[in-house]
Amino acid sequence: MYVRRDAEGRIELVSRDASSECTEFVAADAPELLVFLGADEEEPVPAALQASDLELIRVLEDLVEVLTDKGVIRFTDLPDAAQKKLLGRKDLRASATRLNLVEDDEGLL
Repeated sequence: MYVRRDAEGRIELVSRDASSECTEFVAADAPELLVFLGADEEEPVPAALQASDLELIRVLEDLVEVLTDKGVIRFTDLPDAAQKKLLGRKDLRASATRLNLVEDDEGLL
């Protein structure tokens, strides 16, 4: 996430993408960002929920791949932003596998 801060250094604006207004990168799980977004600082998002989100992301990536392989959808039917994100993730997964950082012998689907 990218943020803009006020004069006191508090987050006042958040964007998923860098822009002229939001130039500072902040991790999505940063406590100050969670507070800004309305999460209780005392109770951050449970680790199990975050892990589930990451697993679901992988399922969705695999689902898009299966649908495109079977010709149900064309990759180019997806919005440009989605195409870029999926290609970026695919490259990251491939490089992580080559470096043996991730065990991923089988897809989730």
